[in-house]
Amino acid sequence: MTSETLDRILIMDAVHVAEEAAIAAWALVGHGDEKAADQAAVDAMRTALNQLAIDGVIVIGEGERDEAPMLYIGEKVGRGGGPRVDIALDPLEGTTLTAKAMANALAVMAWAPAGTMLHAPDTYMDKIACGPGYPAGVIDLDRSPADNVRALAEAKGVKPSEITVCVLDRARHGEIIAGLREVGARVYLITDGDVAGVMNTADKSTGVDMYIGQGGAPEGVLACAALKCVGGQFQGRLVFRNPDERARAKSHGIEQFDKKYDLHEMVSADAIFVATGVTSGALLDGVKVADGFVHTHTLVMDSATSTVREVRMKRRL
Repeated sequence: MTSETLDRILIMDAVHVAEEAAIAAWALVGHGDEKAADQAAVDAMRTALNQLAIDGVIVIGEGERDEAPMLYIGEKVGRGGGPRVDIALDPLEGTTLTAKAMANALAVMAWAPAGTMLHAPDTYMDKIACGPGYPAGVIDLDRSPADNVRALAEAKGVKPSEITVCVLDRARHGEIIAGLREVGARVYLITDGDVAGVMNTADKSTGVDMYIGQGGAPEGVLACAALKCVGGQFQGRLVFRNPDERARAKSHGIEQFDKKYDLHEMVSADAIFVATGVTSGALLDGVKVADGFVHTHTLVMDSATSTVREVRMKRRL
């Protein structure tokens, strides 16, 4: 598949799929049922994907086949007869955010040519990311949070106290947060939304310079697809809590359990990334319904052309 093919055929198809998932999830915003909201998004995304003339395989999905009835890792989607693509997706990133009608819930998806995305197992991953415009290697997963802040501040030409770092608000991140605050950095805590957290580093309007923390490995691949489109940096290392998770990783073809992956190892070819807002947040407006019309706001990125588009859709219910 060529970069031209990625751009010409697939971009608006990808936008439509994300829109359908977001609209389906929006119907359950504030209803307190995370599972129902997630299932609605999954069903809508699966239906939309299977209407497309693609030969797609889910490489990042809702889990293993036995644990996820739809959009599981390895599931084939599309009508066939079109491009062969790897698909990474999270039909509803922020199930808790949706259930509680909180900000920043998204429907997220990335496409790349077949065989070019890391088949990350459903485990945790240590992550660090920053946006574009910095020299290669300015951040390093093996440095302390404080040292990474100092390095980024030097590269940006500011004091460490002027660096803002996004971190998931989890007990496991206590030492990271303490290290960041010790060097004077601002810490922007988020309750959920690992992909959105990384994406914030690529948009200057958010004021976020760096993301650090441990989150889902599948979400790391999605975040890398987004950063690849805008030129950011990312490093990740899989974290295994038990032998079963190691066995799962091995079944995905992963042999080096302590390997430090960079962005281009996790997504090795040009990619398309799309995110549609379910609830309004820092990057996107949420779904709105008014006067018999539904409105959506989607961010779509194409690494082949380094293009970032905002798509606003309005249609009758």
